[in-house]
Amino acid sequence: MKIVLFGATGNIGRVILDEALARGHAVTAVARDPSKIAARDGLRVVKGDVTDAASLASPLDGADAVIASLNGDVRSQSKALLAALDSAGVRRFAWVGGAGSLETAPGVRVIDDPNFPEAWKANATAQAEVLDAFRAADTRVDWTYVSPSKLIAPGERKGSFRVGGDQVLKDANGESFISTADFAIGVLDRIEKGDAPKKRVTFGY
Repeated sequence: MKIVLFGATGNIGRVILDEALARGHAVTAVARDPSKIAARDGLRVVKGDVTDAASLASPLDGADAVIASLNGDVRSQSKALLAALDSAGVRRFAWVGGAGSLETAPGVRVIDDPNFPEAWKANATAQAEVLDAFRAADTRVDWTYVSPSKLIAPGERKGSFRVGGDQVLKDANGESFISTADFAIGVLDRIEKGDAPKKRVTFGY
């Protein structure tokens, strides 16, 4: 597949890039500073900005799918990217979102916990709004909003994990965790299969 990746220099984006290339996909990484991404077989790096539609026309041309793992103003980035994909005719799209909007009980989100770290709240709130905006969007793009467990960090590539929806996934010990390696597997699986369109999926052990 021809996959366009936004956020290839981030902690999660780098692992998604590794997984995509290991599977033999042709990846175009779009970055504001291409010099931050080393040349590799199967990888094309181009200069572009997700909020600048003109800079996206070339990398999106002929793309089979797009993956975005972004930081910053995710509200504006997601809106601009969804519009660009719709215009370019790209249908498969995975957005790496957060866990803050996952439910710990019916109607109770992770972010609603009074002990939720204040430093994470602004980004978690913005990511929750992105999910709401996707669900309300009138678009031909088959987006998938991909959430990790409450904790995502480097760790073992087990190759097996559970797939959920809007609820927090916990293991037998009550922990909610997924390694970045296994999370990347989940993202690429969804892109390749094209399933779970216009839904949120969550990965956890």
